[in-house]
Amino acid sequence: MRIIFMGTPEFAVASLDALVNAGFTIAAVVTAPDKPAGRGMQLQQSAVKKYASEKNLPVLQPEKLKDPGFIAQLKELKADLQIVVAFRMLPEIVWNMPPMGTINLHGSLLPQYRGAAPINWAVINGEKETGVTTFKLKHEIDTGNILLQDRFTIGPDETAGEVHDRMKLIGARLLVQTVEGLQQGILKEKIQDELFTESDIRHAPKIFTETCKINWANTADQVHNLIRGLSPYPGALTTLEGKVLKIYSSKKEYNIVKDQPGTMHTDGKTYLRFTCTDGYIYVLNMQLEGKKRMAVEDFLRGYRQQ
Repeated sequence: MRIIFMGTPEFAVASLDALVNAGFTIAAVVTAPDKPAGRGMQLQQSAVKKYASEKNLPVLQPEKLKDPGFIAQLKELKADLQIVVAFRMLPEIVWNMPPMGTINLHGSLLPQYRGAAPINWAVINGEKETGVTTFKLKHEIDTGNILLQDRFTIGPDETAGEVHDRMKLIGARLLVQTVEGLQQGILKEKIQDELFTESDIRHAPKIFTETCKINWANTADQVHNLIRGLSPYPGALTTLEGKVLKIYSSKKEYNIVKDQPGTMHTDGKTYLRFTCTDGYIYVLNMQLEGKKRMAVEDFLRGYRQQ
């Protein structure tokens, strides 16, 4: 079976590596074009391209997925199956090309958390469980028939970054199982619309700056979940003495509070906390505008000396 793999970030590398190690034939890898980055604005390769180059896999980097030249290249490869992991939305002429179709690995238990940021939103919403899903692509994003799913727990203090690192390995294993199942013809597709009603589905839209702003009038649980759901990127935002403060990790304390939500307290040595409606959020790891990321104790040491 000839496979074309489409993906860009580190999350997708785990899946590509699992397919290669399982002995599948990767006819080509499609990834994002090299982009200038860093101080010198030098061209940077995607994580998937770096891996593919190391394994001597053919790489395609189309600017536009409807480009006639790219479409012609895909047809020449005569793939049986296409696999998409953390890539762009495909036009129908691409996803409908292989005889076995195109499958996608998504970072949630579909139909829950359809969208661009499923890991972040699952943590932000305080979910105790998430998972991965392989499904067949069709017109509407993340709505195709489900092939396989695997679920796992989310720890009460686990960050989106930590969930991401576990999920990419769990997803890679599920993807190999899916391809093996398709090859053997033993998988039964499930229609997503039969699993939940629309009113029961939680969505996972792209994260914007407004999403990252902490509302201290929320509960300690809600604020703590927002912080860990946005860590390590893009980071939950508040202000400290007029400067933007990013908070990457925290702990919560339930207590009766008398001051206004958002009030800052510190002993100048060991803790920095903010008031919520039902307690306090203690900052553990942070980055103040113009400074590097650091533990709160290191920040307070410099803060006292100013």
